[in-house]
Amino acid sequence: MNLIPAEILLEAYSRGVFPMAHEGEIQWFSPERRGLIPLDDRFHITHGLRKSLKRKPFEIRWDTAFREVMLGCAAREETWIDPVILESYCALHDAGHAHCVECWDDEGLQGGLYGVALAGVFFGESMFSRKTDASKIALVALVTRLREWGFKLLDCQWMTDHLRQFGGYELTRKAYHAALNTALRDRA
Repeated sequence: MNLIPAEILLEAYSRGVFPMAHEGEIQWFSPERRGLIPLDDRFHITHGLRKSLKRKPFEIRWDTAFREVMLGCAAREETWIDPVILESYCALHDAGHAHCVECWDDEGLQGGLYGVALAGVFFGESMFSRKTDASKIALVALVTRLREWGFKLLDCQWMTDHLRQFGGYELTRKAYHAALNTALRDRA
């Protein structure tokens, strides 16, 4: 198995490109319209999620179960996380560039997300939930931390209805690249 070298992954992200496995091959993507989650006051937490956050149903952990989070993200009918992607991102995590947010309870890991941090940008890759609101709570924790650390962009690649509920929005490729280049100059 040939892994994608960390320097190739980081260079690709710095150019707004990311890999996904498809039918046994690694393909590279740069969407015409790029999905982003706002890190300012446009970030929206629904009323129901606010109630769930007050109950504190999960313990939030960072970077303690990276492989397990990726495997949780891959455990779906269709996935772009094959063994090459898994091992490449685990190596990127070991090098300090890929990170995860985890939601734990007494029964174990219940949800989380992972992505890549580069300068002032966090590139969200995937999220999963085994229990209600686990991935959403992980996202809220991520946004809170990124704000504290001065990140400028939270890239979510493609916009979905799930991400729109948080205030997610899209930029054209040209506008995204301008925002990306600005955020990469800022050290978070």
